[in-house]
Amino acid sequence: MQIVNISDGKETDPFRLLQSTLRDRWQNIEGSTNSDVDILVVPSLSIDQRELRKVEGYEHYEERLLFSLIRLWNPRNRLIYVTSVPLHPSIIDYYLQLLPGIPFSHARNRLLLLSTYDSSLKPLSQKILERPRLLNRIRQALRLDKSFMICYNTTPLESELSLKLGVPLYAADPKLQIWGTKSGSREIFAESGVPHPDGSQRVWSAEDLAQAAAELWERQPTLTRMVVKLNEGISGEGNALLDLRPIAEFAPDGNSSHAQRVAAISDCLPKLRFQAKQETWENFSERITELGAIVEAFVEGEIKRSPSVQGRITPLGEVEILSTHDQILGGPDGQIYLGCRFPADKAYRMQLQQLGLKVGKKLAEKGALERFGVDFIAVDRGNGEWDFQAIEINLRKGGTTHPFMTLKLLTNGRYDLSTGLFYSQQGRPKYYIATDNLHKERYQGLLPNDLMDIIAQHRLHFDTGTETGTVFHLMGCLSQFGKLGLTSIGDSPQQAEEIYNKVVKVLDEETSGNNSSNFPSFSEYTFPTIWDGFSC
Repeated sequence: MQIVNISDGKETDPFRLLQSTLRDRWQNIEGSTNSDVDILVVPSLSIDQRELRKVEGYEHYEERLLFSLIRLWNPRNRLIYVTSVPLHPSIIDYYLQLLPGIPFSHARNRLLLLSTYDSSLKPLSQKILERPRLLNRIRQALRLDKSFMICYNTTPLESELSLKLGVPLYAADPKLQIWGTKSGSREIFAESGVPHPDGSQRVWSAEDLAQAAAELWERQPTLTRMVVKLNEGISGEGNALLDLRPIAEFAPDGNSSHAQRVAAISDCLPKLRFQAKQETWENFSERITELGAIVEAFVEGEIKRSPSVQGRITPLGEVEILSTHDQILGGPDGQIYLGCRFPADKAYRMQLQQLGLKVGKKLAEKGALERFGVDFIAVDRGNGEWDFQAIEINLRKGGTTHPFMTLKLLTNGRYDLSTGLFYSQQGRPKYYIATDNLHKERYQGLLPNDLMDIIAQHRLHFDTGTETGTVFHLMGCLSQFGKLGLTSIGDSPQQAEEIYNKVVKVLDEETSGNNSSNFPSFSEYTFPTIWDGFSC
């Protein structure tokens, strides 16, 4: 595996001193055969809560880190999983049954489930900090010299929780989260020499946004569209499209002045095409003053894809490339994350790896740790050439994290940098389609036990013998929202597609008496079929 060593100096900050203990525990964190660690999982979505509410079913996204239970495959590891509200027992049983070669009861005895019993709109980490007795119970349950904590993303809440427990946090220092914002991502791209769309620095008002958009238009007079992004938006839900065509008369190559151009753009801002449902200019403009925003050139192209590359920075300062994906996007203008397929097209996955390594090196120089992902827009220029524009950095776990980690932990396989493929221990390349957004009104009312019945009856579960099948998640979303997550794993792209399509077909048939929805499949968003036109 390609790695880069980044050395750092001595630390005096209490949090970073605690973090330095990760270096001594790294081999155990990796899950070697001699692993003997306590893993505290705090799946807190410590992001702007008003932005989070744009994601339907966000209340159940704490389930996305349940792949971590697979770490119990090692008979010495113990795991504590904390949630805002208790998890349904069937969901826990489902994950523990996936463990290869470990008796269910043995794994269950090494798992401690805790809950704050608080469904309010606050980050889970904050809820834990507000409950001293729960904090004490967590601390007493951990072997502090053999523990580490993992989370969805890091903020001062997570660092405070880490310090109060005396448990190092396997994640980036909250002070570095600026590099995971829209404006911070652009800085990293510029410093690392990675191509990215022309755009602005962060602005804090609608007036400054109009000014920045006018300056961008003047730099690129042929632009017809721009993207406005809240600096801390998630999954594309904080994006909006600015269409310049209705005000083409104010284009820089005409007779209009800069001031007229700014005024025309200002008039257009309330008419932005928002990607999030029910978003309004009144709310969006208020968010600009609170979070900041940027404006970028919209990447045009007849044939476009949205690949991403994932990597990590170890406590030893090593930069590793973990995977590449082709993302599946939806929403009004194809900017909202719906799912992904692994691996990315072989036509450009090597190029993705190299660009990701550049970004990872720069993040490591800044002191970042653990997961990072980089999203791109790729435009087909013909003759096998693809133009890449980096869009943003996710300095946290994202939608492609849990599918890949589920594959890795289930098969105990390896990612091969020379091919960009993942091989199981039997030497078979593995492929998958994954989504957090299998979402149909007709699925509403299905309880977790109902889903288990359907999985068992139609044999939809993951088969540890063939290492193919489907792993389900976000099962808590089903009853209220009709929303489900899944990862369909196959020995070929075609088999992964067949497995995925079978799941959808069975669920549709089992709920045929319910109210139907015309919610489109992945293929209706971007591509004729899930894998059509992609080579392996």
